[in-house]
Amino acid sequence: MRIHHLNCGCMCPVGGKLWDGASPGLTGHLICHCLLVETDDNGLVLVDTGFGSRDVEDPYGRISPLFIHTNRIQLEHRYTALEQVRRLGFSPRDVRHIVLTHLDFDHAGGLEDFPDATVHVLRAEIEEAEVRQGFIHRRRYSPGQWDEVRSWRFYDPTGEGWFGFRSVRDLDGLPPEILMIPLPGHTMGHAGIAIDTPEGWLLNAGDAYFHRHEMDEDPSCTPGLRAYQKLMEEDRPLRLHNQERLRALANDGRSNVKIFCSHDPIELEALQRLSTGWRPISGHYHPILRAH
Repeated sequence: MRIHHLNCGCMCPVGGKLWDGASPGLTGHLICHCLLVETDDNGLVLVDTGFGSRDVEDPYGRISPLFIHTNRIQLEHRYTALEQVRRLGFSPRDVRHIVLTHLDFDHAGGLEDFPDATVHVLRAEIEEAEVRQGFIHRRRYSPGQWDEVRSWRFYDPTGEGWFGFRSVRDLDGLPPEILMIPLPGHTMGHAGIAIDTPEGWLLNAGDAYFHRHEMDEDPSCTPGLRAYQKLMEEDRPLRLHNQERLRALANDGRSNVKIFCSHDPIELEALQRLSTGWRPISGHYHPILRAH
């Protein structure tokens, strides 16, 4: 099993280090951290998709203007998972499974770029996404990003224990090294995706947290990301509870679990440097990637 860490989105909100904690200028830098997993018998597996090619071509038809302008989304084909899969020498048809942390517009935009893939998500997430009740729901979920998906697998929160987390389960048609871990709070169907590697576990915590220092023993977060998390949360006590559980795991030296979130560029670069599959996107990295 080989894992590629991809950046499938670039967002540059005004506020610099008030967002990312490191940018020296007026704009911050956030990313969409996705995984491309080469398996032995199950083809390629994507964990989240970031923004897709159709988002680039028709952004206002697929993404709320509120988020396009607030996040200052830089929609370019080179950031799409589709383009990066091709750059790595694969065909889109090689992507046989997509596992989602959740269905927010910046995680599910590339689903239709891989029409042969089976999409795996918690049942609670698709149910909320289809109802789209309330101001934020109507803007965070974009049914146009997934209305052509032909093959879905929905999961209820049942399963085994994993490092103190309950209802953890494997996924239909995927190797047992890939697990789905319910982490509700940001959305009620939000999940983390864990992968067992020879070097230890990787845990994609999605949007369960947004900034690397939230996993410190003495946690902190930038003002911009703290406010954004509050804006987007479905259940604050549950979100903070799951952050505490992740923090305890991150600081347990016996666990050998590397935890990362979806939008922190420093975490992305650190894992790309550790990964044998690291291939940067034509050197187009923001200066803060070299500031830590």
